[in-house]
Amino acid sequence: MSFKSKVRALQIIPTVLVFGIISFTQNNVEARTFKNAYISFEMLDSWKCKLEQTEFVCRSEDPQEAKEAVIIFTAKEKGPTDSFPIYFEHLNKPITAPSKNGAPLTSTITIAPREVLINDQKWLDSLHVNSEVQNYYTRYLPTIKDQIAVLITFTAHNSKYQKHAGHFAETVKSLRVIAAKDLTANSSGGSVGGPGSSGIFGGVNSAMNPNDLIADDSASGENAKKSIFQNEMVIGFLVFVLALIGYVIMKTSKKKKF
Repeated sequence: MSFKSKVRALQIIPTVLVFGIISFTQNNVEARTFKNAYISFEMLDSWKCKLEQTEFVCRSEDPQEAKEAVIIFTAKEKGPTDSFPIYFEHLNKPITAPSKNGAPLTSTITIAPREVLINDQKWLDSLHVNSEVQNYYTRYLPTIKDQIAVLITFTAHNSKYQKHAGHFAETVKSLRVIAAKDLTANSSGGSVGGPGSSGIFGGVNSAMNPNDLIADDSASGENAKKSIFQNEMVIGFLVFVLALIGYVIMKTSKKKKF
Protein backbone atom coordinates (compact mmCIF):
# COMPACT_ATOMS: atom_id res chain seq x y z
CA MET A 1 0.00 0.00 0.00
CA SER A 2 1.36 3.44 -0.98
CA PHE A 3 1.92 6.24 1.53
CA LYS A 4 -1.06 8.21 0.15
CA SER A 5 -3.34 5.16 0.46
CA LYS A 6 -2.28 4.69 4.08
CA VAL A 7 -3.04 8.35 4.81
CA ARG A 8 -6.52 8.03 3.21
CA ALA A 9 -7.22 4.89 5.26
CA LEU A 10 -6.23 6.68 8.47
CA GLN A 11 -8.51 9.59 7.54
CA ILE A 12 -11.46 7.23 6.97
CA ILE A 13 -11.10 5.35 10.30
CA PRO A 14 -12.14 8.29 12.58
CA THR A 15 -15.21 8.91 10.39
CA VAL A 16 -16.24 5.24 10.59
CA LEU A 17 -15.74 5.27 14.35
CA VAL A 18 -17.83 8.44 14.74
CA PHE A 19 -20.74 7.00 12.71
CA GLY A 20 -20.45 3.74 14.64
CA ILE A 21 -20.62 5.57 17.97
CA ILE A 22 -23.59 7.67 16.79
CA SER A 23 -25.43 4.56 15.56
CA PHE A 24 -24.72 2.70 18.81
CA THR A 25 -25.87 5.68 20.88
CA GLN A 26 -29.10 6.11 18.89
CA ASN A 27 -29.97 2.43 19.14
CA ASN A 28 -29.49 2.48 22.91
CA VAL A 29 -31.01 5.88 23.66
CA GLU A 30 -34.10 5.77 21.45
CA ALA A 31 -35.42 2.35 22.48
CA ARG A 32 -37.50 1.63 25.57
CA THR A 33 -38.63 -1.89 26.42
CA PHE A 34 -42.17 -2.53 27.63
CA LYS A 35 -42.63 -5.84 29.44
CA ASN A 36 -45.33 -7.44 31.55
CA ALA A 37 -46.40 -11.03 32.22
CA TYR A 38 -47.73 -11.50 28.67
CA ILE A 39 -45.65 -9.64 26.15
CA SER A 40 -42.55 -7.53 25.59
CA PHE A 41 -41.69 -5.05 22.86
CA GLU A 42 -39.51 -2.04 22.18
CA MET A 43 -40.83 1.44 21.48
CA LEU A 44 -39.47 4.96 21.28
CA ASP A 45 -37.83 6.15 24.48
CA SER A 46 -40.18 9.15 24.51
CA TRP A 47 -43.21 6.85 24.79
CA LYS A 48 -44.75 5.41 27.97
CA CYS A 49 -47.46 2.83 28.69
CA LYS A 50 -50.11 2.86 31.39
CA LEU A 51 -52.76 0.33 32.36
CA GLU A 52 -56.36 1.41 31.73
CA GLN A 53 -58.76 -1.29 32.96
CA THR A 54 -57.61 -4.35 30.97
CA GLU A 55 -55.73 -2.45 28.22
CA PHE A 56 -52.26 -0.99 28.24
CA VAL A 57 -52.23 2.31 26.36
CA CYS A 58 -48.88 3.61 25.08
CA ARG A 59 -48.35 7.18 23.89
CA SER A 60 -45.69 9.79 23.36
CA GLU A 61 -44.87 11.99 26.35
CA ASP A 62 -45.16 15.00 24.04
CA PRO A 63 -48.77 16.31 24.39
CA GLN A 64 -49.25 17.08 20.69
CA GLU A 65 -47.62 13.89 19.42
CA ALA A 66 -49.67 11.89 21.93
CA LYS A 67 -52.78 12.84 19.95
CA GLU A 68 -51.26 11.65 16.68
CA ALA A 69 -50.65 7.98 17.48
CA VAL A 70 -51.28 5.32 20.12
CA ILE A 71 -50.34 1.70 20.76
CA ILE A 72 -52.90 -0.41 22.64
CA PHE A 73 -52.19 -3.87 24.05
CA THR A 74 -54.69 -6.26 25.60
CA ALA A 75 -54.72 -9.93 26.57
CA LYS A 76 -57.38 -12.39 27.72
CA GLU A 77 -57.77 -16.00 28.62
CA LYS A 78 -58.47 -17.99 25.46
CA GLY A 79 -62.17 -18.70 24.95
CA PRO A 80 -64.60 -19.94 22.26
CA THR A 81 -64.24 -16.73 20.24
CA ASP A 82 -60.45 -16.98 20.08
CA SER A 83 -58.88 -18.73 17.10
CA PHE A 84 -56.89 -17.64 14.07
CA PRO A 85 -59.78 -18.41 11.63
CA ILE A 86 -62.16 -16.24 13.73
CA TYR A 87 -59.60 -13.42 13.89
CA PHE A 88 -59.03 -13.70 10.14
CA GLU A 89 -62.76 -13.51 9.42
CA HIS A 90 -63.10 -10.45 11.67
CA LEU A 91 -60.24 -8.56 10.01
CA ASN A 92 -61.14 -9.63 6.48
CA LYS A 93 -64.33 -7.57 6.43
CA PRO A 94 -65.19 -3.95 7.30
CA ILE A 95 -65.27 -3.31 11.05
CA THR A 96 -68.18 -1.33 12.50
CA ALA A 97 -67.69 0.66 15.69
CA PRO A 98 -69.42 3.68 17.28
CA SER A 99 -67.90 7.05 16.49
CA LYS A 100 -67.51 9.76 19.13
CA ASN A 101 -70.89 11.27 18.16
CA GLY A 102 -72.59 7.89 18.47
CA ALA A 103 -73.08 7.24 14.75
CA PRO A 104 -71.77 3.91 13.41
CA LEU A 105 -68.34 4.01 11.81
CA THR A 106 -67.47 1.45 9.12
CA SER A 107 -63.86 0.77 8.19
CA THR A 108 -62.13 0.26 4.89
CA ILE A 109 -59.61 -2.59 4.62
CA THR A 110 -56.28 -1.12 3.55
CA ILE A 111 -54.26 -4.33 3.95
CA ALA A 112 -56.10 -7.65 4.18
CA PRO A 113 -55.12 -9.96 7.07
CA ARG A 114 -52.13 -12.21 6.47
CA GLU A 115 -50.09 -14.58 8.62
CA VAL A 116 -46.68 -13.32 9.73
CA LEU A 117 -43.99 -14.93 11.85
CA ILE A 118 -42.42 -12.62 14.43
CA ASN A 119 -39.72 -14.05 16.68
CA ASP A 120 -41.04 -17.62 16.13
CA GLN A 121 -44.62 -16.65 17.02
CA LYS A 122 -47.46 -16.66 14.47
CA TRP A 123 -49.52 -13.47 14.25
CA LEU A 124 -52.16 -12.06 11.93
CA ASP A 125 -51.38 -8.62 10.50
CA SER A 126 -53.97 -6.27 8.97
CA LEU A 127 -54.50 -2.54 8.39
CA HIS A 128 -57.87 -0.72 8.42
CA VAL A 129 -58.85 2.93 8.22
CA ASN A 130 -61.79 4.38 10.19
CA SER A 131 -62.18 1.14 12.16
CA GLU A 132 -61.79 2.45 15.73
CA VAL A 133 -61.92 6.21 15.27
CA GLN A 134 -62.60 8.44 12.28
CA ASN A 135 -59.63 9.64 10.21
CA TYR A 136 -57.23 7.16 11.85
CA TYR A 137 -55.45 4.08 10.52
CA THR A 138 -55.28 1.06 12.82
CA ARG A 139 -52.89 -1.84 12.34
CA TYR A 140 -54.07 -5.04 14.09
CA LEU A 141 -51.83 -7.86 15.27
CA PRO A 142 -53.65 -10.63 17.19
CA THR A 143 -52.14 -13.95 18.26
CA ILE A 144 -52.71 -16.94 20.56
CA LYS A 145 -50.12 -18.70 22.66
CA ASP A 146 -51.18 -21.64 24.83
CA GLN A 147 -54.21 -20.34 26.79
CA ILE A 148 -53.60 -16.61 26.30
CA ALA A 149 -55.04 -14.50 23.46
CA VAL A 150 -53.13 -11.30 22.70
CA LEU A 151 -53.93 -8.24 20.60
CA ILE A 152 -51.73 -5.22 19.94
CA THR A 153 -52.92 -2.34 17.77
CA PHE A 154 -51.05 0.60 16.26
CA THR A 155 -53.23 3.61 15.50
CA ALA A 156 -52.25 6.93 13.90
CA HIS A 157 -54.07 9.85 12.32
CA ASN A 158 -54.34 9.70 8.52
CA SER A 159 -52.08 12.74 8.11
CA LYS A 160 -49.50 11.38 10.59
CA TYR A 161 -49.39 7.68 9.75
CA GLN A 162 -46.27 7.93 7.57
CA LYS A 163 -44.53 9.79 10.39
CA HIS A 164 -45.15 6.91 12.83
CA ALA A 165 -45.08 3.93 10.45
CA GLY A 166 -41.30 3.51 10.82
CA HIS A 167 -41.17 3.18 14.59
CA PHE A 168 -44.39 1.11 14.52
CA ALA A 169 -42.56 -1.34 12.22
CA GLU A 170 -39.59 -1.49 14.62
CA THR A 171 -41.94 -2.23 17.52
CA VAL A 172 -43.62 -5.01 15.53
CA LYS A 173 -40.24 -6.61 14.82
CA SER A 174 -39.50 -6.67 18.56
CA LEU A 175 -42.78 -8.34 19.63
CA ARG A 176 -42.36 -11.36 21.91
CA VAL A 177 -45.11 -13.30 23.68
CA ILE A 178 -43.63 -14.35 27.00
CA ALA A 179 -46.79 -15.61 28.76
CA ALA A 180 -46.16 -18.80 30.74
CA LYS A 181 -48.38 -21.83 30.15
CA ASP A 182 -49.80 -21.65 33.68
CA LEU A 183 -50.38 -17.90 33.64
CA THR A 184 -53.71 -17.00 35.30
CA ALA A 185 -55.95 -13.95 35.22
CA ASN A 186 -54.64 -12.96 38.65
CA SER A 187 -51.10 -12.48 37.39
CA SER A 188 -49.19 -9.44 38.62
CA GLY A 189 -48.70 -8.37 34.99
CA GLY A 190 -52.17 -6.80 34.88
CA SER A 191 -55.61 -8.38 34.67
CA VAL A 192 -56.89 -10.07 31.55
CA GLY A 193 -60.41 -10.88 30.51
CA GLY A 194 -61.72 -14.36 31.17
CA PRO A 195 -62.92 -16.77 28.48
CA GLY A 196 -66.48 -15.54 28.81
CA SER A 197 -65.62 -11.87 28.25
CA SER A 198 -66.14 -9.99 24.99
CA GLY A 199 -63.90 -10.72 22.02
CA ILE A 200 -60.25 -9.68 21.98
CA PHE A 201 -61.09 -6.73 19.67
CA GLY A 202 -63.81 -5.30 21.90
CA GLY A 203 -61.65 -3.17 24.18
CA VAL A 204 -59.75 -1.20 21.55
CA ASN A 205 -62.54 1.25 20.71
CA SER A 206 -63.37 1.91 24.38
CA ALA A 207 -59.70 2.74 25.05
CA MET A 208 -59.79 5.45 22.36
CA ASN A 209 -60.62 8.55 24.41
CA PRO A 210 -61.74 11.32 21.98
CA ASN A 211 -60.03 13.91 24.21
CA ASP A 212 -56.68 12.22 23.53
CA LEU A 213 -57.05 12.34 19.73
CA ILE A 214 -56.77 14.98 17.03
CA ALA A 215 -60.15 16.70 16.72
CA ASP A 216 -61.89 16.04 13.41
CA ASP A 217 -62.74 19.70 12.96
CA SER A 218 -59.11 20.79 13.41
CA ALA A 219 -58.00 18.18 10.88
CA SER A 220 -60.71 19.40 8.48
CA GLY A 221 -59.59 22.97 9.10
CA GLU A 222 -56.00 22.11 8.24
CA ASN A 223 -57.15 20.42 5.02
CA ALA A 224 -59.36 23.38 4.18
CA LYS A 225 -56.48 25.82 4.70
CA LYS A 226 -54.24 23.63 2.59
CA SER A 227 -56.89 23.49 -0.15
CA ILE A 228 -57.33 27.26 -0.11
CA PHE A 229 -53.56 27.76 -0.24
CA GLN A 230 -53.29 25.37 -3.17
CA ASN A 231 -56.12 27.16 -5.00
CA GLU A 232 -54.39 30.52 -4.45
CA MET A 233 -51.19 29.07 -5.90
CA VAL A 234 -53.08 27.81 -8.97
CA ILE A 235 -54.82 31.15 -9.47
CA GLY A 236 -51.51 32.99 -9.04
CA PHE A 237 -49.86 30.75 -11.61
CA LEU A 238 -52.70 31.29 -14.12
CA VAL A 239 -52.48 35.06 -13.64
CA PHE A 240 -48.73 34.88 -14.25
CA VAL A 241 -49.22 32.82 -17.44
CA LEU A 242 -51.90 35.20 -18.76
CA ALA A 243 -49.68 38.20 -18.01
CA LEU A 244 -46.79 36.52 -19.83
CA ILE A 245 -48.99 35.79 -22.86
CA GLY A 246 -50.19 39.42 -22.87
CA TYR A 247 -46.61 40.65 -22.71
CA VAL A 248 -45.57 38.44 -25.65
CA ILE A 249 -48.57 39.60 -27.73
CA MET A 250 -47.79 43.24 -26.94
CA LYS A 251 -44.11 42.83 -27.94
CA THR A 252 -45.11 41.03 -31.15
CA SER A 253 -47.59 43.80 -32.09
CA LYS A 254 -44.90 46.48 -31.59
CA LYS A 255 -42.46 44.62 -33.86
CA LYS A 256 -45.09 44.38 -36.63
CA LYS A 257 -45.72 48.15 -36.47
CA PHE A 258 -42.04 48.86 -36.99
